[in-house]
Amino acid sequence: MFWIAAGRAQQISPVGMIDLEYTLSADLHNPDSLKMIWDDIHAVATLQGIVNRRSPRLYIFLVKNGRVDIDRYWWNKYRGKGKWLSGRDTVLYPDVGSMINAYRHEIKGAVVYDPKVPATSNVASSVAGIEDVIALRYDTTPGSLYSRLVMNGPRLPVKIWLLHSDGSPLFTGKGNVPGTDRPSSGSAKDDAYLWFLEHYMKKGRCNTAYAAYYIDQQWMKKPAAAARNHHTLSNHDFFVSRRGFFFDLSPWGDEPATDDPHQQPGTDRKTLKELLLTAYRQNRGQRFCYIGGFPPWAFKYTRHAGGRHEDVETEWEYSRIISAYNAFKDADAINYGALANASFWQHFPLKSKYPQPWITPQELQRRGYLTRDGQIDFRGRNFIIFYVGDYDASSWLSQTTPDLWDDPDRGKVPLMWCISPVLAERVPMAMDYRRETATPNDYFAAADNGAGYLMPGMLQEPRPISGLPEGLQAWVAHNKPYYDRWGLSITGFIIDGKAPGLNKKGLDAYAQFSGNGIVPQKVPLTLLHGNMPVLRSDDDVNETDPAAAARHILARVKARPVPFHWFRNILKSPTWYVQVAEELKRLDPKIELLDAPAFFELYRIYLEEGDRGQ
Repeated sequence: MFWIAAGRAQQISPVGMIDLEYTLSADLHNPDSLKMIWDDIHAVATLQGIVNRRSPRLYIFLVKNGRVDIDRYWWNKYRGKGKWLSGRDTVLYPDVGSMINAYRHEIKGAVVYDPKVPATSNVASSVAGIEDVIALRYDTTPGSLYSRLVMNGPRLPVKIWLLHSDGSPLFTGKGNVPGTDRPSSGSAKDDAYLWFLEHYMKKGRCNTAYAAYYIDQQWMKKPAAAARNHHTLSNHDFFVSRRGFFFDLSPWGDEPATDDPHQQPGTDRKTLKELLLTAYRQNRGQRFCYIGGFPPWAFKYTRHAGGRHEDVETEWEYSRIISAYNAFKDADAINYGALANASFWQHFPLKSKYPQPWITPQELQRRGYLTRDGQIDFRGRNFIIFYVGDYDASSWLSQTTPDLWDDPDRGKVPLMWCISPVLAERVPMAMDYRRETATPNDYFAAADNGAGYLMPGMLQEPRPISGLPEGLQAWVAHNKPYYDRWGLSITGFIIDGKAPGLNKKGLDAYAQFSGNGIVPQKVPLTLLHGNMPVLRSDDDVNETDPAAAARHILARVKARPVPFHWFRNILKSPTWYVQVAEELKRLDPKIELLDAPAFFELYRIYLEEGDRGQ
C-alpha cells in the first residue's frame, strides 16, 4: 500500500516518535544525569539518521526556544488537513530502549566509543552513518544505555570498537595510529580523527560532500556554558543520513587546542586541513563540502576556555580555512544552534521554483522615485535598507520562525530577509513556509555569503593556506541552482573577515549569479561592476531600544557621503523594525526605508549616472 504526498509515492509506515524533552530538565550537576542526556540523544540521533535516510519515519521532540516547542511547532504546522503529514499514523515510544528495539532490524549493531577520549564520540557518529550502526558510549555501570542495550536486553553486536573491549583506550597519542603504519600525531584526540581518515575517508567509504563541526563529549564537563540543548547531538541525524564526517578541532596554529593542552601547537589545525584536503580531492574540487555547525566558542578554542583568541576571531579563522578547501558552513552557532529532525524534514516536497519579481522603471516612476526622463528624484531623501539577519544557519531559521517571522507586525514595513538558500537542505519546510506566508513587503535575498557561509576571497588565487587552484567558478556553479530556484539576485552581505577582499575575478564570479547587488566589507564605498551594483557594508545596528537604533542610523546617514545606506541587524523582530522606522520618520522624514528591488535598482541608476567609486 502507498500514500501520496506532493506527487510522490511512499510506503505507508507510521512515524515513530519519542519525547526527549526530559533531558532539558535533568540535573546538570549530577554526573549520572549528564551521561543520560548525552547517551540517550546521541543514540537516538544516529538511529534517526539511518532510519530517515530514504523516507521520513522517525521524529523526536526536543528543541525549545524559550517557551516555544520548536519540534511540535513544525510538526503541527504540517499535520493539518491537506498538509504533507496529514493522516500519517504515529507510534509514540516511551523510552529510548523501546524505540531502538522497534527499529532493531534497521541497524547492524553499535559503534562503541571511549569516554576517556572525547573525540571518539564524533568519530562514532561518522562511523554510524557509514556502517548503519548506532553510537553508544562505553559504560558498564548498571542502568547505563550501553549496559541495557549491549550487555543486556537486545544485546546489540558491537561492530566497531573505538576503544579496546576491556575498556582501555585504543587511542593514546603514542606509537602509530591504530591499524596503520602512520606515526601518531602525539595527541589521542587527533589520532582518533586520523584513524577515521585512514580507515574510511581515504578508502572512499565516506560521503565527503557533507561534514559536521559539533562539540564532542567534552560538553559534559561544561554543560551550562550555553543553552541546555547545545550539546547539538540532535543535529547529528542529517549528517549521519548523508554518511558525512564529523569533527571538533581548533582552527588555531599558534597554540594547542584548549581541550588538549599537551598537544603540539597547531596539531588540531593540521588534522583539520588534512580532512578538508581529502574531502576536496574526493569532491574533485568541483563539489563544495557542506559543513554543518560552528566553532563551540563558549566551550573551546577561545578566551572563554583559556585560549588566546576572541570568539569572532575564531569564527573567521575557521572560515578562512574551510574556504581555502572549497567548503562552506551552515552555521549552527550558539545559542540557537540546536536543530532536530533535519533527516526527517529533508524529504519535504519543495516546489521547483520560488520566483520573485524585480522592479521596473515604470514602477519606480509611479512610486515617485524616478522622473519621466529616468533620473532619480531624490528630493533631499536618503534611502536605507536593512539586512534582516542572521539566517545563515538552519538551526537559527528553524528556531526563530515562531517568534520573529510570525510577529503580527510583519508586513508593515519593507524588509529584506537575508536567508542562505542552502538551508533548504536541512529545513526546507521553514524555507517553504516563509515564502508561502510572505507579504508584499517581505523580499528575500541571500545571506552571507551566498549559498553557504565561506569567505570568497579565499577562493581566489593565490590560496596560501591550501595551495589549491582557484575555486571561483566552482562557487558560481554551486550557487546558480540555489539562486535560480529561490528567485534570488541579491547577496545581502559578504563577510570578508581576515580574508582578502573580492578582486576582479571574484566580482566577476558574483555577477554571474547575484547581478542585482552585493554588499561586501572590503570594496570601495560605491562601485558598479559591469551592471552589478556593489555597496560597501556599513554598521551593525543591534540596539535593543528602537529609539537608540534610530539615533545610530541617523548619525551614520549624516556622516556618509552617499544617499544609499545599508545596516545589518541580528534577530530583530518586525515590531522592532516598525518602531525604528517610526522613530526615524520623527527624527528625519527625509530618511526612507525601501524594499530591496527599489533600493538596489535606484542605487544602480545612481551609479550609472557617473563614476561614484570612493
